[in-house]
Amino acid sequence: MNTPASEISTARRRDVIDALRRGTVPQAGLGLFAVGLDRFEGALDDDLTTVIRGGSAFHALRGEYGSGKTFFARWLAERAKRRGLAVSEVQISETETPLHRLETVYRRLVERLTTATHQPSALRAVVDSWFYALEEEVLGGGDVDEDDDTALGQAVDELLERRLADVARTTPAFSAALRGYRRAVAAGDGAQAEALIAWLGGQRSVAASAKRAAGVRGDLDHFAALGFLQGLLTVLRDCGHPGLLLVLDEVETLQRVRGDVREKSLNALRQLLDEIDAGRFPGLFLVITGTPAFYDGQQGVQRLAPLAQRLATDFTTDPRFDSPRAVQLRLPGFDLASLGELGRKARDLYTGAARNPERTKVRVDDAYLDELARALAGSLGGKVGIAPRLYLRKLIADVLDRVDEFADFDPRVHYSLTLHSAELDETERNAALGAGDIELDLDLP
Repeated sequence: MNTPASEISTARRRDVIDALRRGTVPQAGLGLFAVGLDRFEGALDDDLTTVIRGGSAFHALRGEYGSGKTFFARWLAERAKRRGLAVSEVQISETETPLHRLETVYRRLVERLTTATHQPSALRAVVDSWFYALEEEVLGGGDVDEDDDTALGQAVDELLERRLADVARTTPAFSAALRGYRRAVAAGDGAQAEALIAWLGGQRSVAASAKRAAGVRGDLDHFAALGFLQGLLTVLRDCGHPGLLLVLDEVETLQRVRGDVREKSLNALRQLLDEIDAGRFPGLFLVITGTPAFYDGQQGVQRLAPLAQRLATDFTTDPRFDSPRAVQLRLPGFDLASLGELGRKARDLYTGAARNPERTKVRVDDAYLDELARALAGSLGGKVGIAPRLYLRKLIADVLDRVDEFADFDPRVHYSLTLHSAELDETERNAALGAGDIELDLDLP
């Protein structure tokens, strides 16, 4: 499902290149320079098909810091969007998004909810599409005149209740808020409609008057959050999005929280996995990301035996034989060969939008890309696995941009790799400081 190079627009190329120049993961176009992920494509596409058919899926992504977990998750998100799924990426944080408070996770999920056509938060667009779909279904039955607003409204409410019957048994407030939202829109009360959408999204401090008008009370709590997620999946499915890819990123932060909070968080994750297995969330594809220490250490998954059993995966064999269908997916990590391949993909992508494409091809040839990869890996103490972000940033901002702009710039003559503290994250800085006798221009305090 990769796009041929000839079909990539200049604007799309530039969006991707701009993100790489800043040292960030692009929001789109990741398939254009993905390296080493083709081994996962078939199994993950099968998972997406299962979700589209009304099933559910789960994987735990495993990799060290800098190994590309976020890249992998966003690459998968692009594939999910092409299949019609909605997507949300939630970063787990001790203060902002604690996993043991599922109402906070749900709130962040909605804030980050995207589809192929709508940016975050896509909740209101999804709900509006859902009511339109319900109206079309009612009118398609031929029993209601489209000019009879009262009869149409009543019929849509009845269909709404049938669609949300399973949700209403445990979380009746979800359907009540949807009915209230529809009435507010019909009455032209924009403020109340916005307030109820916010409440459906788990936001706090919603006006009490808006909640009273819809017949709901209080704020979303931990126990109702899963019911709201179930309702959201129903709404998504009925308006043309057959599922939701939910990524819980950096789950390893649980290792750094208080013991009681860690226990609650691990148990919340176990509860969520149990509910998925029980079939409560048709259309949900859950992915969590974490470091090996989180999955294997006593401050992580191993602290809760039932969860450890659920996630257990044998990694004692050669990584070449890792199954892409396993519960845990181990990222292969970069070596010098794959780093050079990444450079070639980035250079070719850049060349398609360059002012002087022939010059960039000649002066930044394959041999130079390999030389730059070796130099950067050496500057990081040989830790190639954490090099891709810096490699791409140096390649684009320090080399390709200059070759493209200046006719007499030759990177072999005029450029020498240097690293400055300000451009390194903590992992990269520690690796650079441990590089031994490698001479670095590290502008350290």
